[in-house]
Amino acid sequence: MKTPLSFNERCAMSGISWLLDTNVVIGLLKQQPAAIALAESQKLELSQSAVSQITRMELLGFPGLVDEEERAILEFLQSCQVLLIDEAVEGAAIRLRRAGLCKLPDAIIAATAQMHQLKLLTLDERLAKISASFREML
Repeated sequence: MKTPLSFNERCAMSGISWLLDTNVVIGLLKQQPAAIALAESQKLELSQSAVSQITRMELLGFPGLVDEEERAILEFLQSCQVLLIDEAVEGAAIRLRRAGLCKLPDAIIAATAQMHQLKLLTLDERLAKISASFREML
């Protein structure tokens, strides 16, 4: 009998490589040069990308969101996977938050990237550094 694959193994098999931070998604939707340059430098493909559940909440929970923006966000989210917050992500985010390195939403995003072994794409240099060094904290 075959052992079921872990989520990380399924991510690797499905070709998921990146976790997109909220600021990257917003930047791509608004066609901001910095976000486009980052995406191009990584040869980003949405079919190989994911976002955290917190990113979905931040995007869709934005005050004053108009119907056209919501449709664009939902269309974008359909192009990539949404990774839910599980106990492993929760625990890693708590450790990051307790270390005082970042606010809770950023801790959840960084923890999601690390727990799923994905590269975090962010326009936030501080979060990029935290994410890169976070593996040592685990």
